[in-house]
Amino acid sequence: MLNVHQYLAIRVAHEQEESGRSIARRLHHSQRTVARAIASETGAPPGYARSKPAALPKLGAFVAAIDAILLADESAPLKQRHTSMQLYRRLVAEHAYRGKYDQVRRYVNKHRRSRRETLVPLDHSPGERMECDFGQVQVDYPDGRRTTDVLVVTWSFSHAVFLIAVPSQRTESVLHGMVAAFEFFGAVAREVWWDNPKTIATVVLRGRERVLNNNYAALASHYRFDPRACMPAKGQEKPDAESGVKALQRRACTPVPTAEDLAAFNRQLLAFCVAERDRTVTGQTQMIGQRLEIEKLTAIPLPVHRFDPCISQAVAIDKYQTAFFENNRYSVPKWAAFTAATVKAYVDRVEIVSGEGILAKHARSRGRGEWIVDPLHYVAALSVRPHALDHSKVFKDWTLPAAFGELRERLEREHGSNAGIRQYVRVLQLLSEHPAGRLAEAIRRLWHRQHLRCEYVEEKAHQIAMEQATPSACTSGVKNDSSSARQMDAPGNDVDPAEVGAVKNTATAGAPHPLAVHVPRPDLRRFNQLLPSFHSGESCYEQCNPEPATELAVAAQPQGPEVADHAGRA
Repeated sequence: MLNVHQYLAIRVAHEQEESGRSIARRLHHSQRTVARAIASETGAPPGYARSKPAALPKLGAFVAAIDAILLADESAPLKQRHTSMQLYRRLVAEHAYRGKYDQVRRYVNKHRRSRRETLVPLDHSPGERMECDFGQVQVDYPDGRRTTDVLVVTWSFSHAVFLIAVPSQRTESVLHGMVAAFEFFGAVAREVWWDNPKTIATVVLRGRERVLNNNYAALASHYRFDPRACMPAKGQEKPDAESGVKALQRRACTPVPTAEDLAAFNRQLLAFCVAERDRTVTGQTQMIGQRLEIEKLTAIPLPVHRFDPCISQAVAIDKYQTAFFENNRYSVPKWAAFTAATVKAYVDRVEIVSGEGILAKHARSRGRGEWIVDPLHYVAALSVRPHALDHSKVFKDWTLPAAFGELRERLEREHGSNAGIRQYVRVLQLLSEHPAGRLAEAIRRLWHRQHLRCEYVEEKAHQIAMEQATPSACTSGVKNDSSSARQMDAPGNDVDPAEVGAVKNTATAGAPHPLAVHVPRPDLRRFNQLLPSFHSGESCYEQCNPEPATELAVAAQPQGPEVADHAGRA
């Protein structure tokens, strides 16, 4: 077979009007070969072409068996199909094949190459299509490196991407991530494409027909987009989402990111998404951010009301004041026991609601068989079972300021074990009105008293609350409630807080009042002095409250002259 240089010599000689017979005699070719070179349209020798298929002396008898195995593979899962080596081993073991592996490999590659699917380049209109998928990356947290699920949402026209890390790939994570994506973009595409996870399509029917997950259908209805799904095992139908996953892994999370928690990692992902708007995709002339603005002009605008990204489940509150949800128990207040309620589960929290409103909020638990309880929900039950305070895990794990433990020891020492623990329970019940820090401050201010009772702590907590609500009253030149409170707090002064009266400072109230007198709360203990004695001349109050008579006499004294004189001033 002649090469291109020999063709060149023949065609140049012919162009110089040398005869074909002369060229053949001089270059030692046949006249037929010279004529073929002169007649060539390309000026190059034709390639070799087989006139019939190559013979397969060793493999020929096994071609039918190979074809049958490859045909069966077409209906098998993608990762459970025969490789060339596995097919070769079957031929040797089952069909006594004695040829080489390379012959089998070449035949299988040729067979599969002829059946490989080709793709058609797509071109989507602005605002038409959005694609979603999940990707996984490794992140270094303070407790070590963990796999983190990230929801990827991309536009098909502008290639704008949104990434958000979520605790799992469950339904509530899908809802939370998509709502966050829509709010980040400020618009919604007319079509949203997914694969076929159970969180999106509960049943895959013929063709592209699907039975949608109820929660996802509610999301689509709220934002008015058309939910679409790819064909099974056809991830190439959403190439932009697949590219978004690669961008997440190769660019956003390389090298391996370090974050304190999921929220910190999401801030890193958000910064990456914002920076992507300044990038120009290969083959385009506009930046991603510019094309996104074009998409938003034709996309669906956001509705007025935000979608609530949670899953709901009706529950019955049991005798333990808990709602059972996903193998965990969440507590509610005592008054809500034995009623019907609804659990709303978000990615980070659980809310228990009823017709009365929100009964309780708890952090979402990902474990099983856990009790997620708020001790305040069970404080009311301590009124009838005070000793449960020492025999329930609910209260054993309750972290309170050290002042509470010291108060309990003192109350039990002064009032006895049973009466002291009941007094302490009443102080704990004040936590529903006052924060623990305020009650601890009230206990500290009352610690100098000779005797302590829960009523004193309650009164002092109310006083501190008033001081915090009106800080300007403390700096006024007129003597008011805070000055009297300071007198009561002074060491050695054992006057009951309910007996201290003071004049309201109206200079800063906007409407001056010439005589604004604070009326103290009534102290019913004074009336106990008028009651007849029951045992050995002791009054009922003395039996119930073993305070010294001198303290009682001081408490019963009328208002001091200084305070009375101050009350009459303008």
